[in-house]
Amino acid sequence: MIFRQLFDPQSSTYTYLLADAATREAVMIDPVFEQARRDAALVEELGLKLAWTIETHVHADHVTAAWLHRQRLGAKIALSARSGAEGADRYLDAGERIAFGRRWLEARATPGHTAGCTTYVLEDQSMAFTGDALLIRGCGRTDFQQGDARTLFRSVRGQVFPLPDACLVYPAHDYRGLTVSSVGEEKRYNPRLGDGIGEGDFVGYMTNLGLPHPRRIDVAVPANLRCGRPENAVPADEGQDWAPLSYTFAGIWEVQPSWLEENLDRVQVVDVREPDEYTGVLGRIPGAKLVPLGTLTARASELSRDRPVVAVCRSGARSAQATVLLRKEGLTKVANLAGGMLRWRAQHFAVEGGTD
Repeated sequence: MIFRQLFDPQSSTYTYLLADAATREAVMIDPVFEQARRDAALVEELGLKLAWTIETHVHADHVTAAWLHRQRLGAKIALSARSGAEGADRYLDAGERIAFGRRWLEARATPGHTAGCTTYVLEDQSMAFTGDALLIRGCGRTDFQQGDARTLFRSVRGQVFPLPDACLVYPAHDYRGLTVSSVGEEKRYNPRLGDGIGEGDFVGYMTNLGLPHPRRIDVAVPANLRCGRPENAVPADEGQDWAPLSYTFAGIWEVQPSWLEENLDRVQVVDVREPDEYTGVLGRIPGAKLVPLGTLTARASELSRDRPVVAVCRSGARSAQATVLLRKEGLTKVANLAGGMLRWRAQHFAVEGGTD
């Protein structure tokens, strides 16, 4: 079997690609909208046919790429019948199977984090993809989206822990850099759900977590209830091969600081902050041209049409608006610097001016 574990750093989401090596038929678990081009490129490079995208649950911290992969790769969409989502090709009940070539995944209902949470178990019980029901040394929260701590406790104990101890556990997220665990490890070491932890203790602990709601919940949940279909059509990728760009659900092409740092001589960096910010504590990217957002439309003619433009601001919000304005002015190769100067400085890339 072909297996790849992929990661989205913004939401700390793992996406899993599994394929039958003989038939090249594949499934993808929990794809992320912003990583759709990356994942599609991997499918193409490996010579695979993506048959299904599968969701472990309706996510609150990122938008799924399921709709995009159906549009561009012809992959069908599957998720729990209890998810409440519209637009899927198949709604799974407990015990049903998703086949890819000669392999298959069994859907096990593991509600509690959300009502529609599903764990997918490989047919030989060597792998379990647990979504947020069981994380590495933890579990998903239970305080929104029909979550229920008592239900989650019984789901994990009844559907995941009976698997062989050697079964590898692959969660939907990890925030510490951990990639994989096992059923045996989690039964022994999970401080929330491990052997010896009572249901009442678990319920009391989860009830008093007091966590803030995910930042993107107001965007992610409605979008994921549409299987990731945007309200507006997604533009084609033509002309966007000048950098490893990602496309956000807000409709913005973005480039990462690491790529820009290595390719400054290939692009025009346009800083759309105010002059006092340009000369302020964060400094500026070497060679960046100051064009405050309020003057951008009037000064767009100062930019070359032959070289790509990367817009930058403090956090990436104003520069995202700048990319929209520049496209309206006829510039086609335009991207936003993800995270703006805050992320650029956090990654210790070179600046002009600024303070330590």
